[in-house]
Amino acid sequence: MTSLPGRPNTALLVIDVQNDVVAGAYNRDGVIANIATLVAMARAAGTPVVWVQHNDERNMPRNSDGWQYVAELARQDAEPLIHKQYGDSFEDTDLEDVLAQHKVGRLVVTGAQTDACIRSTLHGAIVRGYDATLVGDAHTTEDLSEYGAPSPDKVIAHTNLCWDEQTAPGRRGGTVATDAVEFA
Repeated sequence: MTSLPGRPNTALLVIDVQNDVVAGAYNRDGVIANIATLVAMARAAGTPVVWVQHNDERNMPRNSDGWQYVAELARQDAEPLIHKQYGDSFEDTDLEDVLAQHKVGRLVVTGAQTDACIRSTLHGAIVRGYDATLVGDAHTTEDLSEYGAPSPDKVIAHTNLCWDEQTAPGRRGGTVATDAVEFA
């Protein structure tokens, strides 16, 4: 139901599943396995897989080991790679141009970190006119409870709950499990 005219297609976003980002992430291996399943499903359906990779010159500089995508996920050369420096994957990147080229109006969102780049990108997408579906068992975050945050399982559950009811004029959020995602 996107509010972007002439954009009937769907894309899978894989956000920041990089070595340093997910090193201490909650349910790391299970989430990465679900993302790998979704990547295979999207490829089989002919759905674009768009990879987003964060860099920060201070904490995660480009080409460092921590900046690299995890070994369990391999981007194909033809799949777009978006380099970002802010939480919202749209902010100061060419993501919108890439999605427009593929006539994408609906995003299926996966990756890390739930309470930062995932939330920012979801909100950025819906504000820009996209439908944005969060895959509830294919995103994760690290434990920041020592700083007063809820435990990671609660951060993930709360994000899934809130995003499931997200709407805006002509657009819809939503949360689904990996086995319920449809790319066709």
